[in-house]
Amino acid sequence: MNRLSSLLLAGTMLMPSAAFAEDLVPADAALDAESGNTVIVVTGTADGYRPVDANAVKTPTPLVNVPQTITVLTREQLDDQGITQLGDALRYVPGVVLGQGEGHRDQVNLRGQNTTADFYLDGLRDDTQYYRSLYNIERVEVLKGANALLFGRGGGGGVINRVSKTPDLTREKGEASANVDSFGAFALAADWNQPFTETVGARFNGTYEEFDNHRQDFEGRFIGVNPTLAFEPGEKTRIELSYNYDDDRRTTDRGVPSQNGKPLTGYDDTFFGRSDVNIATVKAHIAQARLDHELADGLSFNVLGQYTHTDKYYGNVFAGSAVNANKVTLSGYTSANVRESWVGQTNLVWEGKTGGIGHTVLAGLEVSSQDTSSLRSDPIFAGSATVALAKRLTIPAVSFAAPSRSTFSRVDTWSAYFQDQIELASFLQVVAGVRFDEFRISADNRVPPVATNSRTDRKWSPRFGVILKPQESVSFYGSFTRTFLPQSGDQFGSLDATQATLAPEQFENLEAGVKWDVNPNLAFTAAVYQLDRENSRFNNPATGFPELSGKTRAKGVELSLAGRVLPDLQVSLGYTLQEGEVRSTTTAAPAGRKLAQLPRHQASAWTRYDVTDKLSLGLGLTHQSKSFATISNSVTLPAFTRVDAAVFYDLSDRISLQVNVENLTDTDYFPSAHTDNNITTGEPINARLTVRAKF
Repeated sequence: MNRLSSLLLAGTMLMPSAAFAEDLVPADAALDAESGNTVIVVTGTADGYRPVDANAVKTPTPLVNVPQTITVLTREQLDDQGITQLGDALRYVPGVVLGQGEGHRDQVNLRGQNTTADFYLDGLRDDTQYYRSLYNIERVEVLKGANALLFGRGGGGGVINRVSKTPDLTREKGEASANVDSFGAFALAADWNQPFTETVGARFNGTYEEFDNHRQDFEGRFIGVNPTLAFEPGEKTRIELSYNYDDDRRTTDRGVPSQNGKPLTGYDDTFFGRSDVNIATVKAHIAQARLDHELADGLSFNVLGQYTHTDKYYGNVFAGSAVNANKVTLSGYTSANVRESWVGQTNLVWEGKTGGIGHTVLAGLEVSSQDTSSLRSDPIFAGSATVALAKRLTIPAVSFAAPSRSTFSRVDTWSAYFQDQIELASFLQVVAGVRFDEFRISADNRVPPVATNSRTDRKWSPRFGVILKPQESVSFYGSFTRTFLPQSGDQFGSLDATQATLAPEQFENLEAGVKWDVNPNLAFTAAVYQLDRENSRFNNPATGFPELSGKTRAKGVELSLAGRVLPDLQVSLGYTLQEGEVRSTTTAAPAGRKLAQLPRHQASAWTRYDVTDKLSLGLGLTHQSKSFATISNSVTLPAFTRVDAAVFYDLSDRISLQVNVENLTDTDYFPSAHTDNNITTGEPINARLTVRAKF
């Protein structure tokens, strides 16, 4: 990794010409009276692809002053790419590798750390396993690196936060869109904002979407409804009430198996399941309430509450083995889960000075409770579970036995955290803070042998960073952060007797980087990181007992450039050079194994060029070098490059058309996997037409 420092240094040398920079500085930019330098004050929301701030940071801190890598996907970029689902959006984030999620949930690898739970909605935990739509989302924020101070347990490689659309009390506005693609999939969406008075308003977002693709028997539909009310009883107070209902039904598709250490080729359309069994359904209810109040100049607080109820079922038949002698052995199971969660959070933020030293203080409390009931049943095949390989498989009928697993778990937590971002001088800032978490889990196993296990963990999680600012628009930073994950895993659906005896896993992230606001509409970031994971389980071969001696390490460099390069050209560019390995034997792998789904090279690019006032063109690219499907290192996912394109045309000020073409070169590729024999096949060339109307 000796090239990492060189790449980071090269990033800091990127400088536009003086004439070019001057063209992009707004006319109302001020001049510093002492130095004569241009002083740029960034306010408001994003302009195009340029991220300004992040909701998940919890303080009004510009991204340039946050000692952590953060990628923000703005609403403008999501619309230009024609994206409606979270997983598709994350393809363009460097350092994020999509997992397959067994065909029924969002799952990602962040800096080599696999997760199904590190998802947030407006800064509150949203960890149920399901697919997340973006119809009611203003932007997506990806915060990389362990950071328990802001989020608590988990988030070893980072977290993903969705920021909801909220009412605007100043004007009435609306938008409706409809799109259809080459496979026949389509989506309808509406977004209406309505002020009732100067102090009361509402916003409604709704969508209906039907899925289809190149895979045999695949289909599905999604219904989303999200009304939000906002009240401003005074100039310093705002109250928001929101309800979100998601109803998702789709085919559970776990892709193709492997053959001779590689994904099976020539069967990209073949479905290794049954359409009457492979069904996933989710009904999710999310209710939120938020109060923001300014107590005095520079002193404010907020109170957030969230209730969620999710009822989920999925069944699947899938390839349980590699193809051998043109035969494959099938496996499967059904799972039913009901989760009910409450979370409450309050944050106090103070911006001020003591003796000439500036402070941005964050103090917060969070409490939560989560109940999860789960059932799992194993398959009974009417015939042999080993079938001959064919373009369309002949799969025997399947029934399911009585539950092989029935569990109920309860997780109760409370947390307190404190952080101060201290401005010691105009060129020097220090961020320091700590969080305390108490995590209690109790789990019942209701299938013999019946048992109840419980565990309580109390953990301190520090955060420390130093920021050097040679000028207002540039920061060099170094940071250390830590988080933990209880041994019961990221979903906490069960707890066995062994897990109940073991302390949590620990993640430590060291990071150094540079952030540069090239101009008010363009931001550059470069960072180098090292992420160590410790306390992974290892069964001592001599004693047979588990020990917490397993270790892994991931390290890399990440570069990004987002915003307006020229008045008519916007870009969102990213590159990651990374590697990771097992450093001390774990129960999953011996020392020396490479981490799963961690390609050494990963690049993404999306650009939009406005040819005229009415006509624009878009071009995108995603690239991943080869990686291993799992920690076994037995199956390799080949490298791939996918090219996307788009054409935008405004028929009028209110009506626009766009055509997005995905996989323009019709590349055959395998973007993700769950096991060595559940590997997703990439879609062939596909065009989508979108009509969008504004009111």
